[in-house]
Amino acid sequence: MGLTLFHVDAFADRPFAGNSAAVCPLDAWLPEERMQAIAAENNLAETAFFVPEGEGFALRWFTPAVEVDLCGHATLATAYVLFRHLGWTAPAVRFRTLKAGVLTVTREGERFALDFPARPALPLPPDPALAAALGAVPSAVLAARDYLAVFETAAAVRALAPDMRALAALDRFAVIATAPGEDCDFVSRFFAPAQGIDEDPVTGSSHCTLVPYWSARLGRTTLLARQISARGGTLYCVDRGERVIIAGDAVLYMKGEILA
Repeated sequence: MGLTLFHVDAFADRPFAGNSAAVCPLDAWLPEERMQAIAAENNLAETAFFVPEGEGFALRWFTPAVEVDLCGHATLATAYVLFRHLGWTAPAVRFRTLKAGVLTVTREGERFALDFPARPALPLPPDPALAAALGAVPSAVLAARDYLAVFETAAAVRALAPDMRALAALDRFAVIATAPGEDCDFVSRFFAPAQGIDEDPVTGSSHCTLVPYWSARLGRTTLLARQISARGGTLYCVDRGERVIIAGDAVLYMKGEILA
C-alpha cells in the first residue's frame, strides 16, 4: 500500500492561485532522507508530513532541498486536509513542531486561522550587497530570521527582478520585500533561493515578521495583506504581541497515492 498525498492550494479561494503544498499523512515518521526525497520529487514549495500525537499531531515541513523551521501555507494546507477530508471535528487542531513550538489552527467559516509566533525585525544599516542582489535600493532594511527590505510603493516591489544567485549568498534564510498596499494594508514578495525556492508564491512564515512591522507602522492590529507573486494570495492578519494570527482559504487541487 502507498502513502496518500493531498495537493492543496493554500491562501487561495480557487485552484491555480495561492501557494501549493503537498500534505502527506503518516502513521509513523519515515526516515528523514525518504521524506526529503518525497519533497524533492513533489517539487513544490513545501511538503508537510504529520503523525498523530496525543490529542493533536506532530508536523514537519520540507522544501525540495531542506527541512524548514516554520511554514505557514503548508500548515494551513494540513489543517484544511484534516478538517475537510479526514474528519477532524474539533474547532481547532494543534501541531507540535520541532523548532516553532505548538501551533494551533482554528476553523473560522471557510477560512483557517494560524496562531504563529511573532518574529519582529530589528533595523539594520543600509546593505549594499542586499540592494545589489535585489536590483533596487530599499528605503529601510531590518532583519529577523529573514531580511526585511522596505520599499515606498507596491509598484517598486512588483518590479523587482532579483539576482537569485546573489540572494542565495546572503547571510539570512531569505529576503522579504514589502511596501504599503494599494487595495490592502501592505504587500510583499518572498525570495529564498538558498532554501531551494527562488520566489515563494505566498508565505505564511514571513508574516510573522511583516505583521509586527506593519502593525507598529500603521497603528493597527488587524491587517489585510497581499503577496504579489505571479500566483498571488491574500492573508488576513492580527497582531497579538508575541503571537500573530494569519488566516486564509484553501482548495484541494489533487489527491493521489505515492507508490515508491
